[in-house]
Amino acid sequence: MLKQKTIQKEVTLTGVGLHTGKEVTMVFKPAPENYGYAFVRVDLEGSPTIEAKVEYVTETERGTNLEKKGVSVNTSEHVLAAAVGLGIDNLLIEINASEPPIMDGSSKFFVEALESAGVQEQTAVAEEYIVKEVITYKDEDTGSEIILMPADEYQVTTMVDFGTKILGTQNATLDHISHFKKEISAARTFSFLHELETLLEHNLIKGGDLNNAIVYVDKEISSQTLDKLKKAFGKEEINVTSNGILDNLELRWANEAAKHKLLDVVGDLALVGTRIRGKVIANKPGHKINTMFGKHLSDLIKQEKRKKVPVYDLNKPPLMDIYDIMKVLPHRPPFLLIDRILDLGDDFVVGMKNVSMNEPFFVGHFPEAPVMPGVLQIEAMAQCGGVLVLSTVPDPENYLTYFMKMDNVKFKQKVLPGDTIIFKAELITPIRRGICHMKSVGYANGKVVVEAELMAQIARKQ
Repeated sequence: MLKQKTIQKEVTLTGVGLHTGKEVTMVFKPAPENYGYAFVRVDLEGSPTIEAKVEYVTETERGTNLEKKGVSVNTSEHVLAAAVGLGIDNLLIEINASEPPIMDGSSKFFVEALESAGVQEQTAVAEEYIVKEVITYKDEDTGSEIILMPADEYQVTTMVDFGTKILGTQNATLDHISHFKKEISAARTFSFLHELETLLEHNLIKGGDLNNAIVYVDKEISSQTLDKLKKAFGKEEINVTSNGILDNLELRWANEAAKHKLLDVVGDLALVGTRIRGKVIANKPGHKINTMFGKHLSDLIKQEKRKKVPVYDLNKPPLMDIYDIMKVLPHRPPFLLIDRILDLGDDFVVGMKNVSMNEPFFVGHFPEAPVMPGVLQIEAMAQCGGVLVLSTVPDPENYLTYFMKMDNVKFKQKVLPGDTIIFKAELITPIRRGICHMKSVGYANGKVVVEAELMAQIARKQ
C-alpha cells in the first residue's frame, strides 16, 4: 500500500507575480500526515490558512483562485501540479502575496525546488480513490467535457481545439504520473494575442513578459499593437516568428499547449484532496470545467465514503446469534429477519441477514423470479435498529418497537436467494424518550442495495 509523502526540509523560492508584478517569496514546508495541501498568507495579520480544496474555488477566469473567509490565493494550479507530479501528499506553502510567482509559466521551477528539499515517506497510508465506473461531466455552454474511467494508475489525456489555424488541434497524454517532471512540468502557459491585448488594457499581467507565456498571434497585428507590446514588455523590438509566436521564443514541444492544459488538469484536480487511480480524458479543458468536475468528483467520493461497505469476518463468532437476538426483539420466525448482530456501539449497530431460497415470501414474490420484497428489507433494517434502541433499556423483553416514519427510502439493487445482506444503522440524533431516529444502509455483494432514514419508538408492553 502506498504511503503518504511530504518533503524533508523547507525550501524557499522567489519570483514575480504574473498579475501583480510584485516580487513574491514562497516557502515550501513539510506537513504532517493527513494534512493535504494548504497555503498560508504570511503577509496578512494572523497568517490565515487556505486549504487547497475544491470547495474554496471562487474564480477560474485567468487561473484557479481560492478564497476562504475573504482571504485569497490566485493561480494555484502550477504549484499544486508540481506536488502531485512528485507524489507529495502533504505540503504547507507559505506565501507573502496573493499569488505564487509565475516563474517561466510552467511547474518546472516548483518541481526543482521540491526535489531539492527531498521527498520523504510518512507512516500513514495514502488515500486513493479507485475509479470503478465511468464518470462524466460536460459543460453544455462550451462543449468542454471530462471523462474519468477505470485504469491501473493515474493517467491523463487532454485534447484541445481552439478553432484557430495557428494552434490547430493538439493532444497530450501522461501515462504515468512519475513521468510528470520529464514530460509535462516544463510546459508553459499560453495566450492568444487578442487575450493579451485585453489583459493589458485592464492593467493586468504586470509581471508578464515574453519569457513566461507563449503568445500565439491569432489575428493580423498592427504597428500600433506592436508599439503597445514593446512598451508593456520593455523591448525595443518584437517580432512574429515563422511559427506564429511573438518574439523569438522557441517551443519546447510541438504540442506544448496541450501539455500545459494537461498540467492544469493535474493541478486543478489536486483540489479534490485525494490521489486518483483512473484515466482522465479532458476534451477542451479549462480551469472552469476542471474545477466543476473536481467538485462533482469530490461529492461522489464523499457519498461513497458515507456508503462504504463495512467489512466483517463472517467466520468469527457474532456479537449476538439468533438466540441472543430473540432475547431482545419480540419478533419470531417467520418474521424475524435478522440472523446475527456483528457489532454494536452507543450510536450504531451492524446486523446480518442470510437470504435463503426457503424464505416463505419467495413462494409468491415471485415464483419464476424470486426477489426479496423491498418492504421486508426495510423491516429487516428496522429490526436491526430495534436491537440498538432496546439495548438501552435493562429489560428489553418487556418492550415493543413501533415504526413512526421512514424517509428517503431508496432501493438500489435486487436482493436474490443466496445473498448475504449487511445492515448498518447509525443514529442521526441521540435516543430520547425511547425514540430512535437513524440512517440505515443495506449492503450485498459489495454494493448498496437499500437505504433509508427510519424513526421508531419503543413502548412497554401493556
